[in-house]
Amino acid sequence: MPQLPPEAPSGVSRRAFLRGVGATGVASGLLTVGLPENLQAATDPNTPIGPGEIKIKLSINGEDREVSVEPRTTLLDALRNRLDITGAKKVCDRATCGACTVIRDGRPIYACTALAIDSQGSKITTIEGLGNPEKLSPVQAAFVHNDAQQCGFCTPGFVVACTAMLQKHASPTPEQVRLGLGGNLCRCGTYAGIKEAVIEAGPRMGGKA
Repeated sequence: MPQLPPEAPSGVSRRAFLRGVGATGVASGLLTVGLPENLQAATDPNTPIGPGEIKIKLSINGEDREVSVEPRTTLLDALRNRLDITGAKKVCDRATCGACTVIRDGRPIYACTALAIDSQGSKITTIEGLGNPEKLSPVQAAFVHNDAQQCGFCTPGFVVACTAMLQKHASPTPEQVRLGLGGNLCRCGTYAGIKEAVIEAGPRMGGKA
């Protein structure tokens, strides 16, 4: 133990110094006891910490799903790689094409730039939650009827974006259609069919999914 001088240069006595150190140690110990285990481990320099997986719960298409992901995992990667919900497509991976569009709490979002961990507590709807081959949603049926798809890779994102728009505007104006679908790209150029599908699906939805 290092020897302390009888009197510190600042004028603090040896007894006062030791009393202060003891109080600090007790306070630190109390703070550590109150921390969660993973944060308590961080106070131990011999315990490595890092971006390991954590368990989260997501509400997807009306069902609660638990999944373990790293905090940096996007909602799109959690859906596709961990939950096998692959309707949302990974194309640009930088929020420019709209192929990964999902509805979160009533709003269309790019799943490729939303963190899965930040989506806890929200209601998420993917293309799988809108309909299926046996019972198509109004938007899905209108896409088929108006030949609004070619390769089909962008189609799930468009169907989801159209659904979110029609939930708010059952009879959208051309300007509302343009703005509502402005974040989705179709490299096959099926925009004419998509617009016709929106016009057809609106009255059949009645503002609902």
